[in-house]
Amino acid sequence: MNNTAKPLRNDCFALPPGVNWTPVDEALERLRSRLHPVVGVERAVPLSQVNGRILAHNVYAPRAHPPSSNSAIDGYAFAGPLTNVPCTLPLIDGRSAAGEPYMGHVPEGHAIRILTGAVMPEGTDTVVLEEDCEVIDQELHLHGTLKAGANRRKAGEDIQAQDQILAARARLTPTQISVLASVGVESVDVYQRLRVGVLSTGDEVKPVGSAVTDWQIYDANRPMLSALITQLGYELIDLGHVLDRADEVKAALERGAEQCDLILTSGGVSAGDEDHVSKTLKAHGDISNWRIAIKPGRPLALAMFNGTPVVGLPGNPVAAWVCALRFGTPAMALLAGGEWFEPQSYVMPANFSKNKKPGRSEMLRARVRDGQVEVFGSEGSGRVTGLAWSDGLVELDEGAQQIEPGTPVRFIPYASFGL
Repeated sequence: MNNTAKPLRNDCFALPPGVNWTPVDEALERLRSRLHPVVGVERAVPLSQVNGRILAHNVYAPRAHPPSSNSAIDGYAFAGPLTNVPCTLPLIDGRSAAGEPYMGHVPEGHAIRILTGAVMPEGTDTVVLEEDCEVIDQELHLHGTLKAGANRRKAGEDIQAQDQILAARARLTPTQISVLASVGVESVDVYQRLRVGVLSTGDEVKPVGSAVTDWQIYDANRPMLSALITQLGYELIDLGHVLDRADEVKAALERGAEQCDLILTSGGVSAGDEDHVSKTLKAHGDISNWRIAIKPGRPLALAMFNGTPVVGLPGNPVAAWVCALRFGTPAMALLAGGEWFEPQSYVMPANFSKNKKPGRSEMLRARVRDGQVEVFGSEGSGRVTGLAWSDGLVELDEGAQQIEPGTPVRFIPYASFGL
């Protein structure tokens, strides 16, 4: 584990006495309240290397943007306002162009040629569009009124020097990097990349490319979770696949605790004879099995092992995906130094029928077509084709619901999780 940051408490995932089933919102709030950044800070990282990184400190502008008043158009600059029209203004020799400002003073009652982005010469504050005037014998003929300051960008109208331009814990995007560059920020302090280990377990699971029998399945979880980690901008530590053997599981977790800030496992987190992930975490770590009122999903093992947090996901790929998105992505953002987030959702009309029973939240694989939300034809959590078919989830709360076409439902696109 990264020792440059404050570690999590060993009992941070413990449930209160008597708690059995945990509603989704309550589980999310418990996670949010018990986690904090576990990574250190990397100093003065160049802008070319910070895309997707999480900002460690507030950033203040070293200069204004724009630094000088400048013209928003090609035209002619003079001192406004212009109210007594039609009129003519003598043109002085010279011009102001972007990167080549006019260094002299424009006398009152005179005008000068100016181009888009050029600094406003001393003595001017207003620009007329060249299509709205005409030049005859070195005189500018004007016909319409103009307010003082028309077509001028004022110095600092976007950013003043020493303004806070970005707040700590923001994930840097290309547009934010543009803001930093616009005021001359060359480098920023960012959190070190969260190192996330991914471990698959199970005697029946074989890595893709291996020979398999009819009673074995290919490992879909490790490639899926690995792609999720890299797409979110974290550093992937591939811990491989281990059989349902206590010694192998323990050895893999020990490797992960040495190399990772967080470990994601899939499979082996229930209470069966061969659920060695939960048994190993119970014997050698500090584990809390959260039974979350969610479908698909339900078992979610949260543990500390040798000082490193472990999230034990269900073995079923659909349940693993839902739990990794709903619980894993905001938790990882917080551990990585960012803000805990609730994914952006949209209320849209359903294009399906469903009689939902009370008791658990349900996450349905869904997609939007023609302004309506449709769901995958089968709710079976073994139907991995529904993952590729969908571009988001419909989340139904714990209560009973009768949904018909046109009923408003909550749709969460995968993009809301940072994908």
